Amino acid sequence: MSGRFYGVGVGPGDPELTTLKAARLIAEADVVAYHSGVGKESNARRIAADLIPSDVLEENLVYPVTTGLTEHPGGYAGAMAAFYEQSADRLAAHLEAGRTVVLLAEGDPLFYGSYMYMHDRLSERFETEIVPGVPSFAAATASVATPLVRQTDVLTILPGTLPEPELARRLADTQGAIIMKLGRTFPKVRSALEQAGRLDHAMYVERASMPGQRWLPVAEVDPETVPYFSLIVVAGDSVAPDPTGRRSVVEQSPLLVEPRPLLVEPVETRRAQELVVVGLGPGPDRWLTPEASEVLAVVDHVVGYAPYVDRVPQRTGLKRHSSGNTVEVDRARFALDLALAGEKVAVVSGGDAGVFGMASAVFEAAEDPAYAAVPIRVVPGVSAVQAVAARAGAPIGGDFAVMSLSDRLKPWPVIERRLRAIAEADLVLAIYNPASRSRTTQVAEAQKVLLETRSADTPVIVGRDVGRPGESVTVTTLAELEADTIDMKCLLIVGARGTTTTRDGRVWTARFVE
Repeated sequence: MSGRFYGVGVGPGDPELTTLKAARLIAEADVVAYHSGVGKESNARRIAADLIPSDVLEENLVYPVTTGLTEHPGGYAGAMAAFYEQSADRLAAHLEAGRTVVLLAEGDPLFYGSYMYMHDRLSERFETEIVPGVPSFAAATASVATPLVRQTDVLTILPGTLPEPELARRLADTQGAIIMKLGRTFPKVRSALEQAGRLDHAMYVERASMPGQRWLPVAEVDPETVPYFSLIVVAGDSVAPDPTGRRSVVEQSPLLVEPRPLLVEPVETRRAQELVVVGLGPGPDRWLTPEASEVLAVVDHVVGYAPYVDRVPQRTGLKRHSSGNTVEVDRARFALDLALAGEKVAVVSGGDAGVFGMASAVFEAAEDPAYAAVPIRVVPGVSAVQAVAARAGAPIGGDFAVMSLSDRLKPWPVIERRLRAIAEADLVLAIYNPASRSRTTQVAEAQKVLLETRSADTPVIVGRDVGRPGESVTVTTLAELEADTIDMKCLLIVGARGTTTTRDGRVWTARFVE
């Protein structure tokens, strides 16, 4: 019979934080395995040293490389992959011999640990059990005695190896945060904290619960003294109006509750600022216009649908306000409130803000006389239809129409009537919002309506995620369009009589009409 494989978390450093179950399994094991660096003691073994029987078989799995260079032809990744394969073979030999193997993991086995690579290779072949352990961030938070997250706060755990702009953005968008994997990344992490406005409340913790533990504000840390076994705790309370008090749900979710509070009280001595509505383009940074970049570089607040706000680089002093995709007018009022109070605000949209974007929602909300003092400016962006058309060739080189198939703001009979009118007028048609999780039949219905007057071989372009990772552009025909493959990430362009597909698959529409 095969032996049983255990992944056992031994906690963050203090042996007294090892669970009773972990201690029992270590004492009963036939084989105790652990990872270590070249010439270094295993931290996991050190934590569990007093629990390991003297006559147990030990397997020290020594990393071939940690931060240095390697001669492996596959580089660091190749060297580590080969190491994990060899380590798994060593443990498998014991398991095949019927021995119980306990692999020690510092902290928790499934939290940034090497145990997972053994789990991937062994758990399908041998009976496996995971014993959770106290993770290092829990010990660090206890060390600084700071409430981490309350009520509906969001906790984000980030590796310091992320690019600095991404770290800054994520830190600005969360309440509580833990930043792992410091060491050489510390200067970049400190800069990201400052850009996100979180530096003043960030605490650095080194060797949590171990001998030599220390903690101090991140702003006071010497970067030259930071080891890998350190992390940063950013308490959720640090974004509250009163960092020592509990926040209400209303304060945390201003755009999603009723009644909607005015978050920034207008100050009579401050003059209302211009509200700028910015189109970010459909995806890559190179499609962001210089004018849009200039606006985003000087505003104090960015308001928008979360995926679009995420695309705005974080910088010192910038406050980000994200919300879902069905609260456009509430979002607009929130931005107008900020501008009325004298704050510099940009409302962001993907593509062009005036094409099924936030511009119309802002003007709708601004009809309220309370916002009469707020000037509004719209900064254009590259639209999704332009991006898809350019990838395909020149399908909108002649007259064309643009429609959304979403019936959230207009009934389907209206959509159907407009589809027929466009088809009968022989216009190229660009279709936004063709389908969603709750709208699964409308593409097929639109296809049926268009085929009443359009030829079956009318060219159709399906652009998916154009300008983003995973981009694809497919050219098909109206009859062969597979409606069930279309989702919200797609934009469709349906040709007219003057639209032609070339031998190499390019699509263009004539400028003249016969």
